[in-house]
Amino acid sequence: MTPDPIKARLLDGQALAVLIQQQEIAPQVAAFVSRHGRPPGLAIVLVGENPASEVYVRNKLKSGAGVGFRADLERLPATATLQDVLALVDRLNRSPLYDGILVQSPLPKTLGADAAQRVYDSIAPEKDVDGFAPESVGRMVQNRPALVACTPSGIIELLVRERIPIAGRHAVVIGRSDIVGKPMAMLLLHRDATVTICHSKTPDLAAVCRQADILVAAVGRAGLVTKDFVKPGATVIDVGMNTLTDLAAVQRMYPDGHPRLARFREKGSLLVGDVHPEVADVAGALTPVPGGVGPLTITMLMVNTLRAAQTILSTPR
Repeated sequence: MTPDPIKARLLDGQALAVLIQQQEIAPQVAAFVSRHGRPPGLAIVLVGENPASEVYVRNKLKSGAGVGFRADLERLPATATLQDVLALVDRLNRSPLYDGILVQSPLPKTLGADAAQRVYDSIAPEKDVDGFAPESVGRMVQNRPALVACTPSGIIELLVRERIPIAGRHAVVIGRSDIVGKPMAMLLLHRDATVTICHSKTPDLAAVCRQADILVAAVGRAGLVTKDFVKPGATVIDVGMNTLTDLAAVQRMYPDGHPRLARFREKGSLLVGDVHPEVADVAGALTPVPGGVGPLTITMLMVNTLRAAQTILSTPR
């Protein structure tokens, strides 16, 4: 008789995010206000009218207000030029009201292929709460970070608080983006993991991934990681945020009768990760989508904003 399959423990990022924001960040913000007479300030720049960006920005503003920040939205129309964006960032850099600046991505394609990098380069390093500017990245690589990219740092926070060992483990990261893949690999390396980075040119991707004790999927392909990618008992972190609008694609991930398939039929779309649901039968621990990594990304933005405010107001001018 074969043993029952492993059923992964779900790593509840939403619950951890609420705990950190309410029990750790909010009291520190109250102490900050008492000491400095003003709350930490976060400015979010939104260019154009991307529907997904509207949702992400709304959640960030809500979380910022929830912990006691001054959290303001600075909008620019889709017709804005790159110079308009850079001028707004310059104004926010000089403003004493804001300790953190976040420019929501993606930017409109009309701004040019190098627009995002030029904008990141223009943000004052001490206010770079996204952790994307060159100085932030350089300090992170040297393991003396000030402000670290929010999604990778949120994943580390989750692993540590869930008591999942990192040191001495083999971690495989699928994806080499500047926003997630590269900083994720570096943060795992700093925690003494042996790290492999995979990408579109990696031969026999599944075989490489099966070596992982910790597998991080951050490539943006719905259901890419199947159970053939996963070593039994491994921890699987799903960073993917993919919106499916095709019934056949949803049916490849969820069987008839599954509640998520029913939700798709009701809504006409479904948010899924890079990890196929069947992985739950093999992995030891797994982050859900939604409710896994996403809430912690926003939480680490709050952590970075508070840290930036504390640093700015403690630095002699």
